[in-house]
Amino acid sequence: MTAATAAFRRVLALGGPLLPVVSFLGRLPTAMCQFGSLLLVAETSGSPATAGLVGGALAAGQTAGGPLLGRLADRHGQRPVVLAACWFDALAVTALVLAALARTGALPLALIALLAGAGVPQIGPLARTRLVALARRARADDRLVHTALSFEGTLDEVSFVLGPALVGLSATVAHPAVALALAALLLAVCGSAFALHPTAAALRPTGEALRPTGAGAGPDPDRPRGRRPAARPARARMPRAVHAMRASMALQGALFGACQSGITALTADLHRPAQAGLVYAAMGVMSAVAGLSLAAVPARIGLPARWRAAAVALTALSVPLLFVRSLGALYLAVVVLGAAFAPHLITLFGLTERLVPAARLAESMAFLTSAVVGGQALSLAASGRLAEAYGPSAAFAVAVGAAVLILGLALTTRATDRPAAAVRPAAGAPAGSVR
Repeated sequence: MTAATAAFRRVLALGGPLLPVVSFLGRLPTAMCQFGSLLLVAETSGSPATAGLVGGALAAGQTAGGPLLGRLADRHGQRPVVLAACWFDALAVTALVLAALARTGALPLALIALLAGAGVPQIGPLARTRLVALARRARADDRLVHTALSFEGTLDEVSFVLGPALVGLSATVAHPAVALALAALLLAVCGSAFALHPTAAALRPTGEALRPTGAGAGPDPDRPRGRRPAARPARARMPRAVHAMRASMALQGALFGACQSGITALTADLHRPAQAGLVYAAMGVMSAVAGLSLAAVPARIGLPARWRAAAVALTALSVPLLFVRSLGALYLAVVVLGAAFAPHLITLFGLTERLVPAARLAESMAFLTSAVVGGQALSLAASGRLAEAYGPSAAFAVAVGAAVLILGLALTTRATDRPAAAVRPAAGAPAGSVR
């Protein structure tokens, strides 16, 4: 474990100790707003249907807006995009709180939630992109890059455990509006701190690729007046395997949503509904621990092999959920299953980093995160209805089905953890978008 500890220290040294703090606090609102908006609208409107509509609109906005914000960050740099997005989102979340407290109608609430979801600044995916860029600029080996992705995956897992817990605590002590007000404050303050952190300069916007080297930001003195610069080159194409990995990530979201529905339904049947959040949190904690432990996996085990192993684990460990009938058995089953979540997620982020063109890395990272959100939202809606009609096992069956499909993708997709020549620059050349 000493080698793993040393690797994490090297990861922290890449951007300094402040970067993970502001990136964690900046991404925490993403985990707070989904649950917080549901509680807030349910309490102010008295309508679970309206609350579900608002929550669905928030998820739809994030699913659609995430890749677009990632593309803008690739093209124009993280600093201006994150600054604009975090302040826009802070205002949108504030507007959602005020509209809910004013008991605004369902449609206006849904539209505001859609804007709030679309404006999520994607700090998690962009932090991954930034940390990978810092590692590549430092000419780090692939093991350090994988450790960096494990570290970022753990921050995500902790945020998605802590975020709903903060919302639940605020709702119990005061009001759900307090949690969303805190989320808006974190977006404005910590999102800005992440955008303005010096490490943002580690990334070169692809829009700068046409500027003459050595000429600074000014016009090219050698270009004759009146002549336009060369047309922007076509966007690099994605390898086919990337689309399969995005589908696998969406299925991971579906697995999350089905587990959440099944856990909620079973704890309600056992007359222990308050335990649902604790059970889900226990699963998240185990996932975070598993994510950190990936740093100890030998480098000789490649990313495609890790993807297949994680898919096998997801399938095998989700089956016991079908037979759970008691609270103790539920805790045991979901905690053990949680050990397979982070390895699957982090491995897909690692494969994506190796396969996609460097100029589209932020877009690709954001796409993966949006796929999880979209898959979870759709699964929650479908598996929730199944659990209501046929019991918790029906929701857990959706989880098992999603895991089986993930296994099918992992076994049939030809992915390589070796970068293609067209994707990665030669040694000694600038690493794509990294200075």
